[in-house]
Amino acid sequence: MGARGPSPPLAPLLALLALAGPARALQNVTAQLFGPEARGTLAAFGDFNSDKQTDLFVLRGGNELVIFLADQKEPYFKPRVKLPMKSLGVTITSVVPGDYDGDSQMDVLLTTQDPSHGKDELLVFIFWGHNQTLDLNHKTMLNKTFHDEPLVMDFNGDLIPDVFGVTSDSSKPQILLGGNLSWHPALETQSKMFIPHSHAFIDLNNDFTADLFLTTSPNSKTIQFETWVNKDGNFSKVGKSKEMPSGAKVVGQSVFADFDTKLTSFFFFLTDGDGQSEHLLPVCEDETCQKSAIYLTKLGLDQWIPVLQDFRNKDTVWGFVPYQNDKSSAEISFPITLHIGDYNMDGYPDALAILKNTSGSNQQAFLLENVPCNNVSCRSVRRMFRVFWELSDLNQIKDAVVATFFDIYEDGILDIIVLSKGYSNKDFAIHTLKNNFEADAYFVKVIVLSGLCSNDCPRKITPFGVNQPGPYIMYTTVDANGYLKNGSAGQLSQSAHYALQLPYNVLGLGRSANFLDHLYVGIPRPLGEKSIRKQEWTAIIPNSQLIVIPYPHNVPRSWSAKLYLTPSNIVLLTAIALIGVCVFILAIIGILHWQEKKADDREKRQEAHRFHFDAM
Repeated sequence: MGARGPSPPLAPLLALLALAGPARALQNVTAQLFGPEARGTLAAFGDFNSDKQTDLFVLRGGNELVIFLADQKEPYFKPRVKLPMKSLGVTITSVVPGDYDGDSQMDVLLTTQDPSHGKDELLVFIFWGHNQTLDLNHKTMLNKTFHDEPLVMDFNGDLIPDVFGVTSDSSKPQILLGGNLSWHPALETQSKMFIPHSHAFIDLNNDFTADLFLTTSPNSKTIQFETWVNKDGNFSKVGKSKEMPSGAKVVGQSVFADFDTKLTSFFFFLTDGDGQSEHLLPVCEDETCQKSAIYLTKLGLDQWIPVLQDFRNKDTVWGFVPYQNDKSSAEISFPITLHIGDYNMDGYPDALAILKNTSGSNQQAFLLENVPCNNVSCRSVRRMFRVFWELSDLNQIKDAVVATFFDIYEDGILDIIVLSKGYSNKDFAIHTLKNNFEADAYFVKVIVLSGLCSNDCPRKITPFGVNQPGPYIMYTTVDANGYLKNGSAGQLSQSAHYALQLPYNVLGLGRSANFLDHLYVGIPRPLGEKSIRKQEWTAIIPNSQLIVIPYPHNVPRSWSAKLYLTPSNIVLLTAIALIGVCVFILAIIGILHWQEKKADDREKRQEAHRFHFDAM
């Protein structure tokens, strides 16, 4: 017999479910988000007004900070808070939101350049947040200047951000402890810090306690990397400094991601990573970046593994854009940077990068997709990057300078923000692209707060709006093929040179709708403290946002987690399909009932006209 098609009642269900397949496109939604205000330099993310929606910190004209607050009505981001710095005669170079005095209100740290100071001297201001506002008169200017943008971290484990960097009065790194704003020596190292650095505060040895990663420079042509592990509450250097990849001439910013998320079968093991954060490094193998590459390594691994070397699209060769360290120029130059995020929620982090046509002047943002390795060089990690050359809307943005991920609609799907030249001499144009790659994939979105207070915060302040560097998150689950899978991520591990890291982590789970078996959260520990501060939650629902409040810090079993569920589109489509099937069946029942009633009426009329012989 020939194959039969599906019965009529199932046809609408299958047709509607087919709509849930992945759509390979982006949608430009800049007008809906910003209206006529889509200009400036995106500098940071944070929930400034504690409404559980992420706001945007944008620089304009070089001397004004504008905070775009998220709103429920178009335009969805409105410039509500403005901090003009023109009267101080300085140029803003970076923005780092955080709670620097421990009152559970968001403050803002600005690094600035003053024409009256040297080119290598950065002034640092902290503007103190009060009732979700910033006041030019309510600020503290640090009494030391920095040679480079500082790293904001939690050095002493009190969950109040500290400021780490080399100052004008010492060749060794110093730390400004948050709260009392006191200066202390940080590390006993003789290494010279590289500028622009890509220091990081992230767990590198899987003990759920953030370690310190440093970018150093023994001479002008060599870059080295040092790992200082938080051992027993004190930072200790591990091994020798790691040299940059051989053959590299230009080195970009180091970034960290769980690049090769671990998969473990119930019956055998796959050598596909260990759930540990890997060190990704974009480089150029010549001075003009005619030949570019991305390398991977991690703690305990001696060699560098290439995960992308092919930057050729048909007959065109692309490459990274070299950093122009000319501080006399009014134009902003960005270091070579990868911005990490899992755009398709498959559990493997992807990246955004700015590439330039090596034979022309075109400069664009490209998506680097994390795919299975297809060559010998990356076989040991089983994953690699592949450039997504053809991507509508993203390809249309010319002269792009920065591209990063951002969850615009707070739905767990990472969208894209791109800055491009052309608006004015001092401001960039802002483009926002909605991610339509959504398929029947799942995620968990985790944000770890400071835990300085819980439900009894001073002045009845909700503590949701505080960016917190250092927490580490890891999950284990079972994927659709029955493999045990784990993934991990650090929260706000980097803060300098437009790192543009989100104050939360979106961890892709792939197409498995299973509960997360375990979700672990660890926070930095105080100096001298040997115990690890880590808590575990079980049976976490996919497509949910988890807000973790580690209060009190030293009693992990008392930490609380607030769960907010974000229904997937597949759930909505299934509901629509179910309603459609029900309506279809009801229509059939109605038609059959109407036909039956019509037949009954006809039979009654025939009965009425029938001759009755018994009546004679």
